[in-house]
Amino acid sequence: MTNLETQPQESELHADQPGQQGSGVQLLEPREVPLGGVRGMRVRRTLPQRGLPMVGAWCFLDEFGPVDVDMRVLPHPHTGLQTVTWPLVGEIRHRDSAGSDVVVRPGQLNLMTAGRGVAHSEMSLGDRPLLHGVQLWIALPSAAADITPRFEQHTDLPVLAHDGLRATVLVGELEGARSAATVHSPLIGVELALSPEASTALPLRPGFEHALLVLDGALEADGVRQAPGPLRHLATGLGRLALRSEHGARALLIGGEPFAEDLVMWWNFLGRSHADILEARDDWERRDGTRFGAVAGHGDARIPAPDLPRVRLTPRRRRRP
Repeated sequence: MTNLETQPQESELHADQPGQQGSGVQLLEPREVPLGGVRGMRVRRTLPQRGLPMVGAWCFLDEFGPVDVDMRVLPHPHTGLQTVTWPLVGEIRHRDSAGSDVVVRPGQLNLMTAGRGVAHSEMSLGDRPLLHGVQLWIALPSAAADITPRFEQHTDLPVLAHDGLRATVLVGELEGARSAATVHSPLIGVELALSPEASTALPLRPGFEHALLVLDGALEADGVRQAPGPLRHLATGLGRLALRSEHGARALLIGGEPFAEDLVMWWNFLGRSHADILEARDDWERRDGTRFGAVAGHGDARIPAPDLPRVRLTPRRRRRP
């Protein structure tokens, strides 16, 4: 999935909900951006934000749909990151320059590691199908930033079920259930499905920061009601999260150790400096086949890189209270 914005934009931040004064509850409103061109489908983006560029190593979060739309995202590049695709409804064909050609289906985790450079495309199957899903990016630490590109598809993910909760572990480990997805920093990613009248508690690692996005329905997390739309940020230090839902809900929980490295993120590239981004853009624009390769089935069609801003790109750092 390509990032049509070249810089993260400011989103509205609600520091506290009514009845939660002084609680430190942060609800980050999404912004709508076009995907695959200004006339393409629109997605709701909650990461990155100016005040919160990352949650652990998670640096990008888009939710798309549910909507009847024909997704057509031509080949585009990535560097220094992993893409995580989790479809809820609909099927998408993924092709990349590492040689992958797979159908992305609900219940399957699709993980592409860009490393030094990879290109891929995403096309929905069917005539204007109903699509709903999320795609996230994970920043690679410097030790893994230039590794060989690869693609993984995981069709048998671990599931925990108790007290009306069904938790599918996409990335990392929860209560002894570990995903086989390859990541390069301490992370967690879990889909939470709560039955009507469910009430339970979820263990959290106190050294992780977390974020919660409701995908369907509504729930209460530690007494704070949350519906689809905003992303709730949970700072480090929490050891559990009380969950309940009156009518049922589906949500995504992500988290990880706070990322210690400074990153420069522009368009679809992650680097450590302005020079890294400039080099990646130049390589893509001059069609450097040794770095990004070709995506089969598209001929010369691809998404060109936007113009760089007339300022030097610098790391985006979170705001401190």
